[in-house]
Amino acid sequence: MTYDTVRETDPAVADALEGERARQNDTLAMIASENHVSEAVLEAQSSELTNKYAEGYPGSRYYGGCEFADDVEQLAIDRAKALWGADHVNVQPHSGSQANMGVYLAVLDPGDKILSLDLTHGGHLSHGHPANFAGQVYEVEQYEVDEETGYIDYDALKEKAEAFEPDIIVSGYSAYPREVDFGRIQEAADAVDAYHLADIAHITGLVAAGVHESPVGVADFVTGSTHKTIRAGRGGIIMCDEEYADDVDSAVFPGSQGGPLMHNVAGKAVGFGEALEPEFEAYAAQTVDNAKALGERLQEHGLELVSDGTDNHLVLIDLRPSHPDTTGKDVEAALEDAGIVLNANTVPGETRSAFNPSGIRAGTPALTTRGFDEETCREVADLIYEVVDAPEDETVVAEVSERVDELTDEYPLYD
Repeated sequence: MTYDTVRETDPAVADALEGERARQNDTLAMIASENHVSEAVLEAQSSELTNKYAEGYPGSRYYGGCEFADDVEQLAIDRAKALWGADHVNVQPHSGSQANMGVYLAVLDPGDKILSLDLTHGGHLSHGHPANFAGQVYEVEQYEVDEETGYIDYDALKEKAEAFEPDIIVSGYSAYPREVDFGRIQEAADAVDAYHLADIAHITGLVAAGVHESPVGVADFVTGSTHKTIRAGRGGIIMCDEEYADDVDSAVFPGSQGGPLMHNVAGKAVGFGEALEPEFEAYAAQTVDNAKALGERLQEHGLELVSDGTDNHLVLIDLRPSHPDTTGKDVEAALEDAGIVLNANTVPGETRSAFNPSGIRAGTPALTTRGFDEETCREVADLIYEVVDAPEDETVVAEVSERVDELTDEYPLYD
């Protein structure tokens, strides 16, 4: 994709777009919630559908001229059903957070109770953080992981639910490296007559490929992002049984959104189609294998992983045992200078501010898309450790940057 037309009309924006393309090509994207979509998804998202208002749903729009918008949205819906086995799918949410809002609006009243994982233990803002709409509209209490093991304590979760009596329990997390036992959480929800929302934003692709347990058919509602491990157009998705279909659809439109972003829906349709191909299963399995290889090599260097490993696409590193005077932000900044982009992250039992926490989170979805395998990810772990061990050493950072340049040249993006 070129930006020749943009450059003719708006050189400043063209400079930013070309800069971003170069940044992505020349750095290793290891933020666990990021990935690289295909050129087909990029093309779909830049299509003329960006011009089309399509309020409503296929076959029932508020505007005319929606025949092709209907085709695209129905393709996205049908392919999502095939991927995840859901009875009903809404592909219109603009993001995973909007998908969660759609579920809350569908079944909760203001002041109802949400039980969700604490943000510092791997939860998400939209699960009820006080800075988010969910924490401002609903009464929220939170469960935690076991600080010693790093695993969710399902018995403690159930006890918390019985004491709090929530209206909905939220599972699915943004910084939890282990497979989630959705059945155990459903048992806790059933025990207190609560709904269960499984937010699989990070693991949509892993679930679709069958390398992670699926909550579809277990939880009442399943939400997710469509641009992370699934590599489709940016946005969100809601899946549920038919009994909740009308309430969910009404909560999304007109309840919380106007017209859908039809160019993004087109990107979702294309990405879902790609995920239905056999190659995607191999990609998802490789993503998990790469994360395990990355984590194991980091452990060989003496770094401590929360939960002592990973079952999915990410590792969460607690810097306190090995580098007590180094913060996640220190490492994040130094690694970015070296061309490795990941994020500082809180860890269970966090003793610092969430803005300058004690851990870092690293993911393998984008590296796997570039073609990295276990051995390459072990080398990346070596590079990460070099910087973790000497974040202020400009010589070390420069040497790591040189090797990153070699890797990005060997595994280019968007030829």
